Amino acid sequence: MCVRKPKRKYVQRLERWTPEKREIGCKTTEVYLFKRPFDPLCSSKKENAVISSRIHADGIGGIIILNKQAAIPMKRKSSTRKVSYWQIAGKSMKKHWQLYLLVIPPLLFFLIFKYYPMFNAVLAFKDYNVIKGIWGSPWVGFKHFELFFKNPLFWTLLKNTLLLSGYLILAGFPIPIILALMINELRGKRFKKFVQMVTFAPYFISTVVMVSIVMLFLSPRLGFANVVLNYFGLESVNFLGDPGMFRSIYVWSDIWQTAGYSAVIYLAALAGIDPTLYEAAKVDGASRFQKIWHVDLPGIIPTIVIILILNVGNVMAIGFEKVYLLQNPLNQVNSEIIATYVYRIGLLNANYSFATAVGLFNSVINLILLLTVNGLAKRLTNNSIW
Repeated sequence: MCVRKPKRKYVQRLERWTPEKREIGCKTTEVYLFKRPFDPLCSSKKENAVISSRIHADGIGGIIILNKQAAIPMKRKSSTRKVSYWQIAGKSMKKHWQLYLLVIPPLLFFLIFKYYPMFNAVLAFKDYNVIKGIWGSPWVGFKHFELFFKNPLFWTLLKNTLLLSGYLILAGFPIPIILALMINELRGKRFKKFVQMVTFAPYFISTVVMVSIVMLFLSPRLGFANVVLNYFGLESVNFLGDPGMFRSIYVWSDIWQTAGYSAVIYLAALAGIDPTLYEAAKVDGASRFQKIWHVDLPGIIPTIVIILILNVGNVMAIGFEKVYLLQNPLNQVNSEIIATYVYRIGLLNANYSFATAVGLFNSVINLILLLTVNGLAKRLTNNSIW
């Protein structure tokens, strides 16, 4: 292959660069290196390409080889054998079998109590007959859904459920974050542990005991709240008999019970923040509030977003036990939610198909909310569950 001599004006431009001797393929050649590369001189499609000395049309950039030809050797195929995913998984299980053994109980729990019942969701589209069983019962289509939607109580039940869940999220979601930030700022170790223990302990109280405490505390005659009101000359109030107070009683008692437990998650996230950020903020003269605003909060934003998405995904699945135990004929106007209605109408009256249809409706709404909030969080903060 003939080697063209570069034109004089191009050579003048190249004189500023010192040629280097490098190994390209199997021959040594002088190579001029330039700052701005252009299209490769050799085609990547060819397995054994030959580079000749030539200059690009603009005369600058790229690699120019003078006086020699260099051969690029063929790429040899790797002799290593591909290992399948199952082989890798098998080796990992043999190496870390103790960890996989710990995963088995929760995995079985979800398979038996969460995934297996999904197959029986077909009961919502059938008229259940005990003798024929789930799969032998006749199909009725969307009959039970129509009965639920046409029920005069449908909008009342939906409103009560959404208001109670929304109230719980708006009031209960920021308080654990504030509590975690406050505990993180405490300097005394003993006092810090004491605060954590006091705020975390109510979480271990069962729902039945918690409701009993609330009822005794708010009793119209001997409750501590009414004793205090009477001491200041005020009349006793039937808190649980007032429909307007039911949501506040439910929400704030739930916050008192779960705030300490929820704060543990944010404390763990705060512990993972780089200490050098605090040192840099201290050097810059930042106050405690400025450290919280510019270091702590940005550090736990991913955790906050994930917890918010999960909470919104459970809007329609608000706890049944506590609402049912706090419910009475006086506050039933605001305390009757979809879960308690399904229990009374669907289960106590043995209308299992209707109860399944309402439960499936709740699950679909929760799924839609979860997907919507997850998509919004991903767009706005680049943090999401998936």
